[in-house]
Amino acid sequence: MYREHTIGVVIPAYNEEGFIGDVIRGMPDYVDRMFVIDDCSSDGTWDEVLQAAREDAGVSESFVEASGQELGYAKEARTDGGGMLAERAIVHDPVGRVVPIEHRENLGAGGAIKTGYLAARDADVDITATVDGDGQMDLEQMTRLLDPIVDDEADYSKANRLLYKEFREDMPPFRFFGNSILTFLTKIASGYWKTMDPQNGYTAISSYALENAGLEDLYEYYGYCNDLLIKLNAKGMRVADVAMPALYGDEESSISYPSYIWNVSGMLLRGFLWRLKVKYLVLDFHPLALFYFFGAGTAGLGILAGLWALYTSLFLGESLFMRGTGSMMLFTMGSMFLMFAMLFDMQVNEGQETQVRE
Repeated sequence: MYREHTIGVVIPAYNEEGFIGDVIRGMPDYVDRMFVIDDCSSDGTWDEVLQAAREDAGVSESFVEASGQELGYAKEARTDGGGMLAERAIVHDPVGRVVPIEHRENLGAGGAIKTGYLAARDADVDITATVDGDGQMDLEQMTRLLDPIVDDEADYSKANRLLYKEFREDMPPFRFFGNSILTFLTKIASGYWKTMDPQNGYTAISSYALENAGLEDLYEYYGYCNDLLIKLNAKGMRVADVAMPALYGDEESSISYPSYIWNVSGMLLRGFLWRLKVKYLVLDFHPLALFYFFGAGTAGLGILAGLWALYTSLFLGESLFMRGTGSMMLFTMGSMFLMFAMLFDMQVNEGQETQVRE
């Protein structure tokens, strides 16, 4: 327990042999539960999870013979999340603080986080943190993620590796480049305009936010953290961005970047449109949604008109100036509406973001 709050930690693991054990053994004493999800690993990850759990609990080999039995709440849980949890995973009896969870099929990083969130929600912990199983996260820094939630300054907090130059320099160049692009796209899609490093998996979320985040529809790929930000913003949740370095070691990323960028970009567009509909048209009304739609449509029409003007000039001999002027005016007007929409969006969400620098 940390400052009178029960703490759970979700730890996804896929082929993390050699890393996951150290993460479990290094977990701070104030953590009450660790939900460790083995995403159908093909190496010795599962055995290492059980061994580390025994060591963390300080018990003998015979203590975990019952770990083949499913927890009661995995079979008889409440109907909204428990049924889904039982369908996707086998939740074993706790070994000390560790709840070992086996996926029935490989669901990816986002799927493992979703499973852990469902288990944590059913366990009724006050705050749920997420920590990767590869040892990249400094566990001594976890309290910096917990404090904004305990102090009621945020409903969700996440680490940020981009805020300080010395933190950015530790990040491999290809990761920094891709992260910067996704940061910009996620700002637009989520409405959290000050939040950076959305791919960071070192996070903490309150039980209230977890209950209202729509876990059943959470994206089950590497963009789950971006999707969660979109869902939290639509429900008016507060987010804290906590400056924090990452630890890079010998672990290898399993991300296929071409498919990753394609899939996440499509998810961000769908999430952006969903957020506008829910937040500004369904739950409340704000004209910025109409500004976005009108601006995008007008700017797109201007681009098409410009391409047509160029075609007719090159192949039909018509005046580029006359047609080009009209297309430029359309594009300019559409761009102005988009800028106004972004400005309104920033103003609406200004009080929902906090940056923790120290």
